Amino acid sequence: MRKRGKVKIVLVIPSDFSENLSLQKKANLQMIIDGTDINLGNQISNYLQNIILDFYKSQAKNSTQSYNVTPEIRMLYNPQLKGAPNFVPGVMALILLIVCVMMTAIAIVKEKETGTMEILLVSPMKPQFIIISKAIPYFILAMGILGVILLLSYFLLDLPIKGSIILLFFVSTIFIITNLLIGILISIFSKTQQQAMLFSMMGTMLPTIMLSGFMFPIENMPIPLQVMSNIIPAKWYYIMIKNIMIKGTGLAVIWKSLLILTGMMMVLFTIAVKKFKIRLE
Repeated sequence: MRKRGKVKIVLVIPSDFSENLSLQKKANLQMIIDGTDINLGNQISNYLQNIILDFYKSQAKNSTQSYNVTPEIRMLYNPQLKGAPNFVPGVMALILLIVCVMMTAIAIVKEKETGTMEILLVSPMKPQFIIISKAIPYFILAMGILGVILLLSYFLLDLPIKGSIILLFFVSTIFIITNLLIGILISIFSKTQQQAMLFSMMGTMLPTIMLSGFMFPIENMPIPLQVMSNIIPAKWYYIMIKNIMIKGTGLAVIWKSLLILTGMMMVLFTIAVKKFKIRLE
């Protein structure tokens, strides 16, 4: 439960808590907090400390003696409260999104404007092979950028990968392909490069920044936004990367997120193949 991310905090109350509090007027509590998200972890810590403060105030009204509850806070996975474990997975998702969606969409629309795309479509080559051929260069570029980010995070930010590197690259591959397909779909419905850039920024970048959990905890959002966040591929990628890199978990924990992201990829590929040639005829 702890590594699956379902438990954000564990409050450890010693068996002699009540006795120590009544006899010595002093007792200890231990707070074990998930430190993968520093902002959320600090919010939880402050919330519990406010509860303890309210306890002091309530006891002061009923007794002339003062009570002392000392909380011991332990941040799991990020005891030094570094910023890297929080922003590196988010930066990975954002950079891969920009490279795959925006660059793919603009490049294909540019060919539509010059008329070279129509030449490809009248050739015997099937639409799915045209889609794949257009996506391969940006796929290779995105994989190279992913490797650079991981190297920089390890050597400069001192953020080792605690989980499987193979699983991390596999998950990233699914995410990259999903973003490439989004870029292709944007290019299908865009007539100019300006439209493609606008759709890429407003339709993918802004929702990714706001609803992926990178900038703001999804749990604190209104219910409609929480539901809307489920259609953002970066949300599921961000969850998986944090689990693999920081917690060291494996497929048994992230399989649900991986299945959802893979389903998105298959749906987008089906739509892209069906709409690609029809739109450009």
